[in-house]
Amino acid sequence: FNALLGFTMLFFVAILFMNPESLKGRVNLKADYIISVTWPEDRRDDIDLWVRDPYGEVVSYLQTEAGWLHLDRDDRGEITDTIIVDGRELVYPINQEVVTIRGIMPGEYIVNLYYYTAAQPGPVEALVKVEKVNPTLKTVYVQKLALNQQDDERTVVRFSLDQSGDIHDVNQLQKRLTPYELEF
Repeated sequence: FNALLGFTMLFFVAILFMNPESLKGRVNLKADYIISVTWPEDRRDDIDLWVRDPYGEVVSYLQTEAGWLHLDRDDRGEITDTIIVDGRELVYPINQEVVTIRGIMPGEYIVNLYYYTAAQPGPVEALVKVEKVNPTLKTVYVQKLALNQQDDERTVVRFSLDQSGDIHDVNQLQKRLTPYELEF
């Protein structure tokens, strides 16, 4: 009887740990690199981040996951600035797009910016950062640049990762990543 009681107790405890409700809201936070672009909060423009991995897979608003690349935040300017929390409308005015590299794949990565929608006249200044997350946060590349007009595409940085995940061969050789038919 005690063995049956012990088995029943272990079965009950196992059921508690398999509760699918406890798994809701879990997010895989593993990342090796974070690539982000920010532009002024007072601008309603839509700037898109495009990243290509060593196998030629490209992540953007058109394809939010490709291999180890993930578009974690697609900001469309003022359109995505309002969120509902506990039934109340809140404004989150930060203009930012974020791509994470969630595993080390040796080879060249290309990071481009594309000026999708010019909601206001004049150039928009953007800040691009590449940060290594593991084992500690370390900024490995930062560049501020101006996109002059709608449909402007610029290669911000090209870099290679080695087997251990370290960056080398950093350059700005231009390469189009968007499928749009424009002069580069």
